[in-house]
Amino acid sequence: MEEDRDSRKRLVIWVCICLGVILTIAILSWGTMKHEIGRAVRRKHIHKFGATYMTMNNPFYEIIDDEIRSILESRGDMLITRDPALDVLKQIEQVEEMIEQGVEGIFINPVDWKMIGPALEEAFEAGIPIIVVDSDVYESELADCTVVSDNYEAGVQCAEYLLKSREGGNILVLTHSVAKSGFDRIQGFKDTIEGQEGFVILGEEDCLGQLEVAMPVTERSLKEYPKIDIIMCLNDLAAMGTMAALKDAGLEGKIAVYGVDGSPDGKSMVEAGFMEATAAQFPRKIGREAAEALYHILDGKPVETTIKIKTELITKENLELYGSDGWQ
Repeated sequence: MEEDRDSRKRLVIWVCICLGVILTIAILSWGTMKHEIGRAVRRKHIHKFGATYMTMNNPFYEIIDDEIRSILESRGDMLITRDPALDVLKQIEQVEEMIEQGVEGIFINPVDWKMIGPALEEAFEAGIPIIVVDSDVYESELADCTVVSDNYEAGVQCAEYLLKSREGGNILVLTHSVAKSGFDRIQGFKDTIEGQEGFVILGEEDCLGQLEVAMPVTERSLKEYPKIDIIMCLNDLAAMGTMAALKDAGLEGKIAVYGVDGSPDGKSMVEAGFMEATAAQFPRKIGREAAEALYHILDGKPVETTIKIKTELITKENLELYGSDGWQ
């Protein structure tokens, strides 16, 4: 009898031990399963973001958008891109629509750096992170992060090269007054030229940074200022319009043309000798920095309020470092 009781006692102890082990394994397994379920749920949540650029009639913005989209989609998220076609009222509507659609972040390149303010304030009040790309907004406190080229320095680089290349000249400047990026480039150029003996800025015309506007503006300016021998353009797209006008006037290669972007077309014109220089931007890097900044914000990580990316002047002398195909 004593022996039976001991056997039963050992059996009970053994069963208890087995149950304890099983329970422990179950608890640990549940913890792992719970973690995996949580990860799966998080993976299933698709973040929806919005982007609106002043115009998609410029390959520069296509490259930025492609880079942002590539990073977002690699994480399973989506990007809704809109083109206001240089219409600030349309861009305001686009931002308001994005707010209504419940986007979790907005990338914006403003058509008008001041007029876009009220729409951004709505997004700000709705708690939607705002990433400004390529061109500042007037009310910078509304932006969580601004990613831009050093636009002022781009203008300085063009002017310094001009001063080294010539002893004087009559200059036409083509700008885009409501875009802060264009304003800064031209201001950098003008500040560097100011006071330099022999250099005179004869005129300053707005071309919206567009080829189809820059061409007739240049044609008209050539008649108004026949002594022009240098044209500074706020971007390469405007420079293409300028060179088209010069070709029609039989002045291709006879007037020094400067631009900003380092676009494939711009570099090809530098290579051909029709353009003196272009201050290169790095749109892929702008796109990467913008996308990463937004994810940092969503993850609660600190970000710089302004990320300024250096420009590099491309001339015939250093073109081989960049190549004439594709963007840098």
